[in-house]
Amino acid sequence: MILSNPGRQQTAWRSCTSILGKCLYAPKTQRRRKHQVPVLTHNATLRKEGLRDVLSPDGYEIAWTRYQQFLVDKLNQLTAQTKDENTKTKDLLIKYARDPNHAALFNYASAAHNNHFFFETLTPDPTPIPPLLLSHINSSFSSLETLRSHFLATADSMFGPGYVWLVKRTQSSFNERMKLSILATYNAGSPYPGAHFRQQPVDMNTAATGVTADMSPTGYARMMRGDEGTNQMDGRLRVYGKGYGTGNPNSPPPEAAYSGTAGSFGAYSATTQNTNLHPESRRAPGGAMVEVLLGVSTWEHVWLRDWGITGKRKFLEAWWEKVDWEKVFARSGFGGGGRRL
Repeated sequence: MILSNPGRQQTAWRSCTSILGKCLYAPKTQRRRKHQVPVLTHNATLRKEGLRDVLSPDGYEIAWTRYQQFLVDKLNQLTAQTKDENTKTKDLLIKYARDPNHAALFNYASAAHNNHFFFETLTPDPTPIPPLLLSHINSSFSSLETLRSHFLATADSMFGPGYVWLVKRTQSSFNERMKLSILATYNAGSPYPGAHFRQQPVDMNTAATGVTADMSPTGYARMMRGDEGTNQMDGRLRVYGKGYGTGNPNSPPPEAAYSGTAGSFGAYSATTQNTNLHPESRRAPGGAMVEVLLGVSTWEHVWLRDWGITGKRKFLEAWWEKVDWEKVFARSGFGGGGRRL
């Protein structure tokens, strides 16, 4: 283990005995931590045997034990004696996403959450995919093999570290037969829609103009002449497309009315602060309301130790065979339940 007992004092750095294995951060002073490394279901087996055909015991120690401890130590440093010292990593990353004053806190919280999510879905004893989950995969991708092909190709083509996710779309406006999608994020990026809003005290984009990305010149001219329907809300004049009118504010508005409208996003925009709006209206422009089911890490420290410089693709293919599909199914909620990490 890199770190000694939480009550013991350390005054020196550990020496490096290999390029990848022993050069991680070791703090000068250690004390009881609020954030802890989660205990994985198969941790005892993985530490002893690794993940057969995917990670050796040393590879597992680098990618999970040492790296996750490094992230947790950083989180404890950044949140010590603050109101965030007991806050979950997912809540931290959403709270501080795109906040330049807390960029480091977001990065470490998001990285810790993503790495945990990735490892929690690995199993040394994989089981067949539950039929109901397989049915949704077939509806969204035509077959499990198509999902595998697209998922692994996306991960293999990422030029740099990050994650590839299987997500479940939750918007009612999307085709019920196309619930599942593939999403890629780089570095410490997060797939959660709540992490995509910019938070700035002053943002000129918060003044809604009604201009949308797909608006034609004719439509823009009509809007400027005031030919279209308008709605007064929160002291700001919002211009919708023709026929949108001023219907029930609790019903989901058209995409063009909010998510594609300049100024309709951001933590301080009128759209976000209006609690009467449907939740689907308060996501970032172009964003989708999703729940995350599965993720794979493309960070080099995960696969480089065991697979070498050119082994990324083979690592991904081996990883696919160790996915815990029962856990993916439990996250999906397709069976009427569901558990969120």
